Amino acid sequence: MSNPSANPIKTPFYQYHVDAGAKIVDFAGFLMPVQYTGITAEHLAVRKSVGLFDLSHMGEFVVTGDDALAFLQKTTTNNVAALEIGQIQYSCMPYPEGGLVDDLLVYRTGPKEYFLVVNASNMQKDFDWLSSHLFGKVKLENKSDDYGLLAIQGPNAQKVMAQLTDYDLESMGYYTVATAKIAGIDLLFSRTGYTGEDGFEIYIPPAHCPKLWKAVTDAGKQYDMQLIGLGARDTLRLEAGLCLYGHDIDEKTSPVEAGLGWAIQKVRRAGGARAGGYPGAAVIDSHLAGAARSRRVGLLGLERVPVRAGTLICDAHGRKLGTVTSGTLAPSVDRPIAMAYLPVDHAMAQHEVYAEVRGRRLPMRVTPMPFHPHRYQR
Repeated sequence: MSNPSANPIKTPFYQYHVDAGAKIVDFAGFLMPVQYTGITAEHLAVRKSVGLFDLSHMGEFVVTGDDALAFLQKTTTNNVAALEIGQIQYSCMPYPEGGLVDDLLVYRTGPKEYFLVVNASNMQKDFDWLSSHLFGKVKLENKSDDYGLLAIQGPNAQKVMAQLTDYDLESMGYYTVATAKIAGIDLLFSRTGYTGEDGFEIYIPPAHCPKLWKAVTDAGKQYDMQLIGLGARDTLRLEAGLCLYGHDIDEKTSPVEAGLGWAIQKVRRAGGARAGGYPGAAVIDSHLAGAARSRRVGLLGLERVPVRAGTLICDAHGRKLGTVTSGTLAPSVDRPIAMAYLPVDHAMAQHEVYAEVRGRRLPMRVTPMPFHPHRYQR
């Protein structure tokens, strides 16, 4: 969790969390529910049926103008030009040294309009970074205060959403966005999530948040929808093999080392810095060509002992190889799982390494991710 803030912000749904008995923590300057009934129970509720998350701490920026596309092409790694209206892509904002300012989602919401979703802990840093790179006819606006954000995640997510809207959800693919009436209100929503499950995220002006909370919770009752805190959100995303900024990726890790090469489109790779590409293009191109010395890997524990972030990973001779960036006793897998950066010659699947936990050297095996199969709507 982040350092306590002097004046943490309450989300539009804060009182509902308190009334539900949530344990509240300061996360990235927001008072957020970390758990309600317990992390494992909440985690399994999402895997088995459906859960409701308050994600109102996330940041939302709007980019518009004749040069909006060119601006995003010069500040993010993915190929924004490939987006049709209504499509979304995962991307990265790199520094000139190749490390990451942040990872983010880019929504194309109009011919010259884009909607960016960034991490709460990086919100001001991201806005300042993008502002410092503005050129031409581009307008960048921080709209984070204009939205509450609810996520409905799990195999029954579509059934819950179907109670709220007449929109054709069956034809709505993963990583797409639309505006439709939800509980009678025109709202932006997307088929996205951070759990490895099918799901939706709804962007709600604060004035409509009370109505939406009641409508969504009422719609979820017949599917035993549970309220889910940040604790289970973290274990769900880890089982899904997804990165958390500040843990698995940061200003020192390149997207190639992080295994995010798929978010650097080939059409962007070819030109690199010579074609006036994004910051860090030359470094990232060199990593794509084989210069990266480490790689993010999944680790599966061979003994049933949790391996937490910060744990040392070594080889059979006790030589340090790396450090765990995220780790847990995974509820769905029922085994210890972790992610770490290892030298490329130790990053092959089935390679055995050891975690040093309380004076013991515990065997772990490099394993493909995700640890739990993704179940997105295709």
